[in-house]
Amino acid sequence: MSTTAPQGPDVSVIIPSYNTAQYIGGTLTSVFAQTYRSFEAIVINDGSPDTPELERVIEPFRDRIVYIRQENRGLSAARNAGIERARGRYIALLDSDDEWEPEYLETQVAILDSTPSLDVVYPDALIFGDHPHAGRRYMEVCPSRGKVTLQALLTQRINVFVSVLARREVLFRAGLFDPELRSVEDFDLWVRVLATGGRIGYHRKALVRFRKRRGSLSSDPVWMAEHALVVLEKAERTLQLAPDDLAVLKERQGYFRASRELALGKHAFFRMESDRALEHFRRANEFFRSPKLSLVCAAIRLAPGLVLRMYGLRDRLLLGADTRF
Repeated sequence: MSTTAPQGPDVSVIIPSYNTAQYIGGTLTSVFAQTYRSFEAIVINDGSPDTPELERVIEPFRDRIVYIRQENRGLSAARNAGIERARGRYIALLDSDDEWEPEYLETQVAILDSTPSLDVVYPDALIFGDHPHAGRRYMEVCPSRGKVTLQALLTQRINVFVSVLARREVLFRAGLFDPELRSVEDFDLWVRVLATGGRIGYHRKALVRFRKRRGSLSSDPVWMAEHALVVLEKAERTLQLAPDDLAVLKERQGYFRASRELALGKHAFFRMESDRALEHFRRANEFFRSPKLSLVCAAIRLAPGLVLRMYGLRDRLLLGADTRF
């Protein structure tokens, strides 16, 4: 596997697709509306069940894209297949239900061209779609504050938006995406990029229209907490971390274990399984030490039906379990 791109365009745009035939036409239209023209677009069909519709939708673009069709192996493997095929010195990641503003590539390439010490750059994005966050900026919901360091990433002071532009060789040095991961695979990659000496930067211009959909795995706090733990445990096992970074990583493991317990407690409570909910909340509060959570637990013991009516909207209960990834 060569880390050096063959001579070709400046940028390779990597677009994995799985069950997104209804959206990918808009995605590709936004790519070919770019003011910066030195790019190739690579679409990876990851064994999608909507393949006939997908191929019908992309037909008008077929002479302008590289199309890879493979058996279903997951998002990480699909992105890797595109990156390995790429000819650009820069890799741009774009999900097949998102869209770029016309100046995305022009702005992003100018930043990396003018800042040789920077390896990855990401912008802000405008959220749209069937989701409560529609109309808000990504960095309002998932902030980026201060310098991008490993500790800032682990503690979520920094949340790298996935639609990055990256130097090809840095992604290969970090090992590309882990095909064993079915969620938070991008978080795992950014951890390894930083741990292997890469530098990540960001700016606040909204250059992406980021589609969020109800019912996706990323909206399930139990799923996200469990997969964040997988990434953190993998990092502890495989990376040579400085003692202070390792201490932060272990603290975050505690945070995500508690977040998982909190989310499980919410699920149990709304099924009116009060005893089970209280046990999950108790475990969560061993980490959070929250007077509010302690008060809610006491109220559940006394009058669970009243607490349920008080909170009505489930996502307002307790501390929340936003893992952000």
